[in-house]
Amino acid sequence: MYSVTPEVESLWRRLLARVAEDAEVALEYLSYPAPRPLEDLWSRPDLGAVQMCGYPIALQLAPVQPIAAPIPLASWAGGRAVYRTDLIVREDSPYRQLEDTFGGRAGWTVAHSHSGFNAFRHHLLAYRTSQRPTLYREVAGKLVTARNVLDAVREGRIDVGPLDAYWHMLIKKHAPELCEGVRVLTSTELAPMPAFVAASGVPAAVVNRLRAAFTSAAAQSWFAELADPLMLEGFAAAAREQFTVALDWDREAQAAGYPEPA
Repeated sequence: MYSVTPEVESLWRRLLARVAEDAEVALEYLSYPAPRPLEDLWSRPDLGAVQMCGYPIALQLAPVQPIAAPIPLASWAGGRAVYRTDLIVREDSPYRQLEDTFGGRAGWTVAHSHSGFNAFRHHLLAYRTSQRPTLYREVAGKLVTARNVLDAVREGRIDVGPLDAYWHMLIKKHAPELCEGVRVLTSTELAPMPAFVAASGVPAAVVNRLRAAFTSAAAQSWFAELADPLMLEGFAAAAREQFTVALDWDREAQAAGYPEPA
């Protein structure tokens, strides 16, 4: 999910190799570049440590066991395994607050994404009224990836779009040219960070060793050289119950008759 460039993917691969070594678990690395469907990956019975958004974890879209989640090295994370969604617009746009974008064009990624769909929809709920149930004249759905949202805003195909704030941090650090001409208008509430998960059939002893290796990673000598480029403070243990807030936000939107950002 967070291999924003080939170089960053190599950093994640090194980190996972270190975690696997510390856990004494044999893991085979599989490159799975976007936009290949994550649903297919998550459903594999041989998952050892693959990142999965909290919303599909809560929805039980695949039989997985949460292991641990990254703690972003960001002031807004406050040392916790949380993230948020940045709502971005073009730098040269006239928009100064989210309400200024209403009546324009918005976009979202996929319906099972928290950062690219669920969090955006939840944020918009506060602005809907019976007189104004629809906020945008046009919505580009199923953009699939955060990169497609970023490009759609930069190219003026949509006026506002949601970006996973941790993904946004990484792309700004490693490919800043892709963020030129874009600014954050506002950000959503915090939610639990996507977690590394294992398939449901992986023995509990293996999952426990991986969890211990992830959560102790920040104390290992090898971690420092990866922490800065990956903008990581460490990892926190993850459990399915942590992600139920995503279901709460979904239920709230469904009850309001607002199934999609619109």
